[in-house]
Amino acid sequence: MWPVKLLAADVGNTNITLGLFTDGELVGSWRVTAHAGATPDEIAALVAEMLALDGHRLDELEAVALASVVPPLTGTFERFVRTRIGLEPLIVDAASLEGTLRIEIDRPAEAGADRLCNALAARAEFGGPAIVIDLGTSTNFDLLSAEGAYIGGAIAPGLGLSLEALVGYASKLPRIELRRPPHAIGSNTIHAMQSGTVLGYIGLVSGLLTALRGELLERSPADARVTVIATGGYTHEPWLQDVPGIDAVEPDLTLRGIRYAYDAIREASGATAATSAPGGDR
Repeated sequence: MWPVKLLAADVGNTNITLGLFTDGELVGSWRVTAHAGATPDEIAALVAEMLALDGHRLDELEAVALASVVPPLTGTFERFVRTRIGLEPLIVDAASLEGTLRIEIDRPAEAGADRLCNALAARAEFGGPAIVIDLGTSTNFDLLSAEGAYIGGAIAPGLGLSLEALVGYASKLPRIELRRPPHAIGSNTIHAMQSGTVLGYIGLVSGLLTALRGELLERSPADARVTVIATGGYTHEPWLQDVPGIDAVEPDLTLRGIRYAYDAIREASGATAATSAPGGDR
């Protein structure tokens, strides 16, 4: 572990999640709405505002690591870090994790950086075999073998995305609060929609989890037990407790995975990931 003040950024399609680590410990985290068309200055203002909520500043940062699944924002974030902080950001992806995490899928370069960070954090904190369920814009199931390799998983629409599609294409259906209805049989439109979306989503997650766990056990030693970890933006929802078989709820797992990636890549390279960028403010 490197004694450094590190900003970890998980850039997704809906949110940007930021985590501030001091000497490896997460001391603050923030979640803001992502806008693919944001400028470097807008990103700078956004990050500075989030840090300031807990008394931190941009000029305190000594390193930045970024896991992004939004290519336009990846470049924007890089330019913000170089010009406003004066650092060279570490981009976490399949290529940078070579030698750190075995990626046993058909096309490793296509694996989302957030999914790889989830697998890395699961390996470090729980060991394999394990399944990480990332409940966000999409619902990702990321599988870690008993040997600690990332072996793929499943991607399904997220709960919010499913509701947006339903409301967007059915003109008479209203926007509703995503919560568990009193009964599966909805006696009105709102309860019927809550039954179909929330209870249906619980069924989707439970069904996929059962299938994936079964296949993972087939590839694992006879005495293996699969650990299931939930992370992502929907981990705070009360209906999550209705999904059977979840062993741990870790909202900051992806951020910690970015930190593990930073430590491992820096150690492997033998060079600082916080090198001052030409033309930076430092």
